[in-house]
Amino acid sequence: MRFHQVKELVEWASDYHARLADHYSRLAATGNDERVRMALEYLVERERKLQADLQGYLNDGSDHDGVLGTWFDDPNDFPHPPVLERLPEGVEGKSVQSVLATALTAHRTLQDLYAHRADLAGGVHEREFFEALAKGHEGEVRRLVRDMQRLEDY
Repeated sequence: MRFHQVKELVEWASDYHARLADHYSRLAATGNDERVRMALEYLVERERKLQADLQGYLNDGSDHDGVLGTWFDDPNDFPHPPVLERLPEGVEGKSVQSVLATALTAHRTLQDLYAHRADLAGGVHEREFFEALAKGHEGEVRRLVRDMQRLEDY
């Protein structure tokens, strides 16, 4: 289907963060390396927070109800590039750097998706909504790199 509402994309992204958190959690439970386990547990926490943030937009009474009901036309793979679906299975959990690389790829890809939606937005509020989501992922990328580096230095 070509036509979607913004809330469908937000629901998908929230579910995606939940799936990433579940996958990281399973890897943390089976890993032997303490630093990798700590990195994965940190990512579980971050993904759950991002999921909760997106769910907050979907709750009744959100300031974004008007934007969430907006329809858009997207003839491409909606709502995500196929690479996002393959990312969790590609996490090896062998090193903090490999875990970080996967997390950064996921967040940068989501950031690009939001920036793309902002570029194609039909209205000011829709554009501002997606720009804010993209900016949030930009901040998340910086936070992940900083905190994972601290873990490596530990």
